[in-house]
Amino acid sequence: MGAYYGKLIYHITLIWNLTMETFTMMQADIGRNLRRLDRHASAWMLCAVLLGLAACVQLPDAVEVKKVDKPILVYPEPPDEARFIYERTIYSNRDVDKSEIEKASVIKNIVGDDPAGVVLDRLKKPYAVSVNRGRIFVSDPVARVVKVFDVPQGRYFRIGEESPGALMKPIGIDTDDSGTLYVADATLKAVMVYDRDGKFLRKIASAKIGEPPVFSRLASVTVDKNGEKIYAVDIGGSRSENEVHRIRVFDAHSGAHLFDIGSRGSEPGEFNLPRDVAIGKDGELFVVDGGNFRVQVLDSKGKYLRSFGKVGQQMGDLARPKEAAIDLAGNVYVTDTLHSNFQIFNPSGELLMYIGTQSGIDGPAHYRLLAGIAVDEDGRVYVVDQYFRKVDIFRPAALAENEGYLSIKELPVGAASAVPPGESAPKAKAAEEKAGGSLGQMILDNEEL
Repeated sequence: MGAYYGKLIYHITLIWNLTMETFTMMQADIGRNLRRLDRHASAWMLCAVLLGLAACVQLPDAVEVKKVDKPILVYPEPPDEARFIYERTIYSNRDVDKSEIEKASVIKNIVGDDPAGVVLDRLKKPYAVSVNRGRIFVSDPVARVVKVFDVPQGRYFRIGEESPGALMKPIGIDTDDSGTLYVADATLKAVMVYDRDGKFLRKIASAKIGEPPVFSRLASVTVDKNGEKIYAVDIGGSRSENEVHRIRVFDAHSGAHLFDIGSRGSEPGEFNLPRDVAIGKDGELFVVDGGNFRVQVLDSKGKYLRSFGKVGQQMGDLARPKEAAIDLAGNVYVTDTLHSNFQIFNPSGELLMYIGTQSGIDGPAHYRLLAGIAVDEDGRVYVVDQYFRKVDIFRPAALAENEGYLSIKELPVGAASAVPPGESAPKAKAAEEKAGGSLGQMILDNEEL
């Protein structure tokens, strides 16, 4: 029993000693904290005095904040002289449609999120592009329509949804100077014609019942600026030597077949998987001869004149050329799906420069599946990439931002305003000729690229 009480007293004493030691440590901490509080109180008193003195000082009415502008992307990059400036990209109706932009802005300010109720019509798989006085036409074969982005009016609409002008698979498109739209439909195997506002006018080159189709594989259509002749590309195929590879020419009004240009082969004037036709300043035809990796130049009746390009991976070579466009100075713009860029040549076929790079991440001039290209009246360049489902727009450096039919303003609050076109065309022509002349002096060597 004595042993038991002895152990109990031992443990009670141990607990008491530990408790007192802890209490002593707490007292020391409390003392230190009180001294800290005393120092902090002094600091607060000093702050109060300084604030009181500051209240007596007169402050300026406003503080000037320096705005940091977004970097301007120019091509080629410095120190070379800029020839083109990246301007904007179109992905959907909300990049242009003023009513949808304003509606989205109002709803987002209320609910604090991107509104689900606002109509969003994205490009699904754009293919070709054509532009007339600020109105951008983009064929979308997956959506089975041509999507129209009218930048000056801040308006968006679709063409080809209703019969008798319903589209099935719109591929190549073009417009004449009046804005009349010509659409090559690969499924209908016909050229569908609409006015500038989308009213269906007529069908050209459609086979009659019981007759063979007019085209083997209709791929593209090009119209002269006066809307007199259309050049329809029958791309043919790669499996049979008997399949046609030619350009079929029709009267744009009556639809009468006038003549054909070319046949399958690799000789001058022959084609292998032709892709597109662009019409030059003097009526010359620039044919993208895809399977022969070249651009052939013919006169308006189809007589061979010259060609440029060869297969390869160097700049100036062609690996998978897709479409072509020509500016007011006569320079030729060719998209290349494999190079993931568009190259600019002078009318003789000498390389001037290129824009674009292959990338798996979207961005200005980043491409994975290039397709259509167009140059408008002011020299702006429009490039379609199917992978990123977009249209990139570049402005000639000689053309001011607010000049021309496509006056670009920052979105989303409000759409771009219209620019009176009265004087834009002469100014644009002068700017384009200046740019073209400058480009001609900057032919690039392969070693420099």
